[in-house]
Amino acid sequence: MAQNIPAGSDADSTPASGEGDDSDQVLFSLPAETPGDGDAPEIRAAQAAAGYRLLGTRQVYRNPWTAVREDVFLRPDGRKGLYGTVERGTFSVIMPQHRDGRITLVRQFRYPVAKRLWEFPMGMWEERSDVDPAELALGELREETGLRAGRLIAAGMLYQGAGYSTQKGYVYLARDLERGDTARESSEADMTAHDVTLEQFERMIAEGEITCMVTLAAFALIRARGLL
Repeated sequence: MAQNIPAGSDADSTPASGEGDDSDQVLFSLPAETPGDGDAPEIRAAQAAAGYRLLGTRQVYRNPWTAVREDVFLRPDGRKGLYGTVERGTFSVIMPQHRDGRITLVRQFRYPVAKRLWEFPMGMWEERSDVDPAELALGELREETGLRAGRLIAAGMLYQGAGYSTQKGYVYLARDLERGDTARESSEADMTAHDVTLEQFERMIAEGEITCMVTLAAFALIRARGLL
């Protein structure tokens, strides 16, 4: 149910992902807590209930944004298995819709794929792993686009890539928007924001201009919930 919130694979190894402004931060400013919750008691309990017996676990990589955990276990059929899991914090993704029906997209260079992608505003706060997803959504929207939302509608939750990662995100539709200044991080210096009509946005999807999986999934969820 939509919620209105007033504003005020089995693998020997899994490649890690992360971003930052300064390599010294990776080396010397690691957070006390591991990103993500792959070793959380509820996850371990659910794995055991599904018939997976954990034999050993270790963290093989970590930076302030990403960690990789490697588990060795017995499968339900008794065979030994190995799984590398990428752990990242919770994110929020926002579809901003203006009073005239237009939506705001951001475009930025994504280093791992070396392309500028069209996306909904989204992000996580690695320094605040317990942040409320709605607060995170309002903050990311303001930081990346300068937009302030008077109404935030929760559309649901999704996993970013459950075959290799624990990361999950919360989807929001933002309305009653007012413009203000952005507060982008230095790693977002090349980011630009653009207003498009809903028809233009859907054409961009159909013609393959929008390839961000999270953006596409968030739009599908918002549309399926009848929020547009």
